[in-house]
Amino acid sequence: MTNLPPDERAFLATIARLGFCNPFLPERIELEKQALGDEYVTAGKVWSLQPDQELLGFYPNTNKILEHTARICATMRDAMASGEAKYTNADLRPYEEAVFFILYNRFQSEMFEYVTRAIERGEAKARVEFYPEFERAVAEYFGVDARINLPPEEVAHVFACFFQIRRAFHHLFGFIIGGSLPAARVRAAAWQSIFTHDMRRYRRSLYSRMGDMTTLITGASGTGKEVVARAIGVSRYIPFDPVTRTFGEDFLGSFIPINISALPSTLIESELFGHRRGAFTGALQSRVGWLELCPALGTVFLDEIGELDGTIQVKLLRVLQERTFSRIGETEPRRFEGKIIAATNRDLESEMREGGFREDFYYRLCSDIIETSTLRDQLADTPSELGKLVRFITRRIAGEEVADSISEEITAWIERELGVDYAWPGNVRELEQCVRNYIIRGSYTPRAQATPAVNGRDALTADFLAGSTTAEQLLVRYCTIVYAQTGNYQETARRLELDHRTVKRKIDHELLDAIKMGGQNG
Repeated sequence: MTNLPPDERAFLATIARLGFCNPFLPERIELEKQALGDEYVTAGKVWSLQPDQELLGFYPNTNKILEHTARICATMRDAMASGEAKYTNADLRPYEEAVFFILYNRFQSEMFEYVTRAIERGEAKARVEFYPEFERAVAEYFGVDARINLPPEEVAHVFACFFQIRRAFHHLFGFIIGGSLPAARVRAAAWQSIFTHDMRRYRRSLYSRMGDMTTLITGASGTGKEVVARAIGVSRYIPFDPVTRTFGEDFLGSFIPINISALPSTLIESELFGHRRGAFTGALQSRVGWLELCPALGTVFLDEIGELDGTIQVKLLRVLQERTFSRIGETEPRRFEGKIIAATNRDLESEMREGGFREDFYYRLCSDIIETSTLRDQLADTPSELGKLVRFITRRIAGEEVADSISEEITAWIERELGVDYAWPGNVRELEQCVRNYIIRGSYTPRAQATPAVNGRDALTADFLAGSTTAEQLLVRYCTIVYAQTGNYQETARRLELDHRTVKRKIDHELLDAIKMGGQNG
């Protein structure tokens, strides 16, 4: 048996850890430093801060590491192929994982091109024409020793994992914008939601189990909870068929977002579970619900999960526990194979104490929690992010050709008129509206500054006397004002002589945030 030199064995062991680590955590930096020593190029506190670069293939440390890894593995491969060496099992394991690192980086450009072309076409069903080349590359490294030779099905699985990693990089950078540490932490948390903290275990077995893991995304309104959910949902594992050279599902059609707060409470159950014809008044045709329409490798995103009525919470609890549900008006159980991601800007623990949210349902949701960061936190960490984020938004709204000039103008206006310490209570959503307002009108007036002399109670009184609001709007605003005083659904319901569930549905959270931010009592 042949043994690797100690320094090369240590290097490959580091590369093996590097290839399976969370690339958005400082761990990545430490492993690069360990691998390169004095050759390491300082690139920042976190490997993945830039929102407009994916860095793969352009990152100087990655290129240096690849060169060293390729040299050592090529030497080992050639020695095994010629019969000159038969390495120990202890040396073959880091060799195998280092080769995965080489192969992924060799083909990541082709995979990136496949992803971007699929997005341009609007579907991802095209044949992967470069797969035979991938098979040959695998055979080149793994066919030299029977102990590490991969069967065809395992080669296809490794390819599917590589493709998933490439999609995850693309979507985490594309959807979760920002180059601050708080934004990087959100990417790191989303990466673990996709791959878990142990990618070796994920590749061996957990890749087929992640649909059973429910993710709960929390954070203030406007912090991008849906884009985080989408990044996770469209980055799920999809098996690859080496015969047809196609993936088992179109990742672009696998994400189903449902905004619960935008649906009347009477329709939410039918939208989720479907119904049988004649199940209730107005059910003229049978309807398939979103849980039934969701493919096995798809994701249903339930935004504003805190708005759900208790009876529907019970039914969804059954979905999470038993993976089954029934259409309204039927008893036949149907199976849900997909993944559920939920989001809320509410304090669910507080609502559980008040009886507005079921504890057993909460504990089925919270096995995996991600908290999004506020724009204020991102700018406090990295003030220069304002200009980058403005440019990112401007490019999307106005186009690449004018993004630079307009974004510089907008950033200068924000710093001059709003100030660098502006709190951005509406987060990235407010920043986007600021950009749109400036492009159209050359200015932006924050909501809190729009009516400085009018608090929640004064506005309600003025609209009431003017007869300019509906009874429903009055109830919503009045419930919100009283809740701002009590901080408790039960007490608000007692004062207004309403059911606490009605109070919960009527709260306007944007108005509530504005009242709290202004230090008003109603």
